[in-house]
Amino acid sequence: MILRIALGSGIVTATAAGIGYAIARRLTAPVGPRTFDLTIRAVEHDGDGDGDLIVLDRTEQTTAPGIYNLWFEHGGRAQLSTEIVDRGPTRVARRVTGTTAGLIPGGGGCASWSGIYYATPADAGLHARDITITTPAGPCPAWRIDGDPSTWAIHIHGLGSTRAGTLRGVLAATELGYTSLVVSYRNTTEGPRAGAGRSTLGDTEMADVDEAIGYAVRRGARQIVFFGWSMGAAIALQLASHPRHEELIAALVLDSPVLDWTEVIKANCVRSGLPAAAGHLAIPWLTVTPLARAVGLPGRIPVRSFDWTARSADLTTPTLILHGTRDESVPIQLSQALRHARPDLVELEPFDAGHTLCWNSDPDRWQEAVTTWLQARVPR
Repeated sequence: MILRIALGSGIVTATAAGIGYAIARRLTAPVGPRTFDLTIRAVEHDGDGDGDLIVLDRTEQTTAPGIYNLWFEHGGRAQLSTEIVDRGPTRVARRVTGTTAGLIPGGGGCASWSGIYYATPADAGLHARDITITTPAGPCPAWRIDGDPSTWAIHIHGLGSTRAGTLRGVLAATELGYTSLVVSYRNTTEGPRAGAGRSTLGDTEMADVDEAIGYAVRRGARQIVFFGWSMGAAIALQLASHPRHEELIAALVLDSPVLDWTEVIKANCVRSGLPAAAGHLAIPWLTVTPLARAVGLPGRIPVRSFDWTARSADLTTPTLILHGTRDESVPIQLSQALRHARPDLVELEPFDAGHTLCWNSDPDRWQEAVTTWLQARVPR
C-alpha cells in the first residue's frame, strides 16, 4: 500500500513538473511566424466608391469595435474601418479604407487580424530616421522621430510584437512635440539573437532598452517619457525604478501593462483551457536557476521583482494606464489594484477592448487621454 501511494505521488509530481515545464517553454519560446488563421470568405465591391467589403467569419475579433489591420498570407495588408456589416449569423463584413500598393484582396485567401494599424512610420504620417542602438546583445534597430531635443519618448513593444505596434502611441508623443525613439530588443523578429533566442520576460531585455536611454541622454534628453505596451510596460517600470534614472524618467504611459507575471501566466492558462492553478507550476521553471536553464533560459528570471501589485510602494513615477476591460491575456484587475494602492501616482483609463487594443477601439479618446494627461504632468 505504501509503495502504491509512493508511486502515485511520484506520477502526480512528474505530471505536474511536465506541465510546468511545458508552460514555461511556451511562454518564453522564440518568436514564431505570424499565424494566418482567418479565411477571406468573399470580397464585395461597393459601387458607391466607399471601399470594398471583406467578408469574414463572425468572431470576437472580427466584430470588435474600432479600426484594425488584416495582414495577408501572401503579402500586403488592408486597413479596416469601424463599420461592421452583418452578413448572417456566422459572418460579418468589414470595410477597407486602405491597402498596400498593388494589393487586390480576393476570396479564399488567408489573413491575420491585428491591432498593429501602421506597419511603418510613413504609414502613420511620421518622418522617421532608421538608426541603430548598440546593446550588450548586439545592434538593435530603432526609429527616431525628431522633436524637442530635451524631451524624449521611448516606445517599448511587448512580447511577440514589433516596433510597429507602438506607432499608435508615437502619434501622441509627436503631437506633444517630443522626440521619439521606437526601439527593439534582443530575441524579437527585429532585434539580435542572444542565447537560445528565448524571452526572459523583460529581465535581460531591459539592458537593451537601457542603452536607448543612454542614446537619448547623449543627444540632449533632459527628461524621458516611457510608452510601454504589455511586456514593454514591465520593462519601463523596472527601468524607471532604477535609482540612476530617478530624476530622468518624467512619466510612464502604459498600455495593457504586465504588472504581475504569475497572475498573467495564470490568466493565459485559463485562456488555453487549463486551470489557473497550473500557472503556478511554471514558476519554478522560470525562477530556479537549474530549472530555468533546462527550459533554455540563460538563468533564472526574478519574477517577483516584476510584481508591481506587491511593489506598489516602490513606484515613484507618475503613471497613466490604459487597459481594456476585455483583456484576457493581462487582466485589468491588476491595473485596478495598482491604481487603488497608489492613487497619488496612478491614473487608469479603461476601454472596452482586448489586449493592447485600447487605441484601436477608440483612437481619438486614447490620443486625447494621453496628451491631456502628459500636458499636465510633464513640464516643457
